Amino acid sequence: MADDQPLGDIAAAHKIRDICVSAGAIAERLVAAGGRDAENKHAADAERYQAAIKRALEIAMQISDDSMRDVSVSQVIKLCVQVDHLKTARVLLRAIRSEKTRAELVADHPKLIDQDAAS
Repeated sequence: MADDQPLGDIAAAHKIRDICVSAGAIAERLVAAGGRDAENKHAADAERYQAAIKRALEIAMQISDDSMRDVSVSQVIKLCVQVDHLKTARVLLRAIRSEKTRAELVADHPKLIDQDAAS
């Protein structure tokens, strides 16, 4: 199957999970090296991480089932929080349609609460 062909929802969700697992390992290296500042020091890892996030989101947009898409986007949000890309995580949080899923993400990752919007 070529990368530009649409995937079924389940196959797309599995692909996103695989991408997030791989990107999670990269994110761990970036965090261990010093978080966002490490991106300059570890440009290759940062580039692979960004490409993985972008690809996962491209695939997520193809998922027609709302709950499956929410779960997939949640995985990307967790990666963003892991490397402190909170602006991206908060934007993606607004794309989650399920209030329950959104609430669970915020409960698990209080950093997602936008302090400017909360005040």
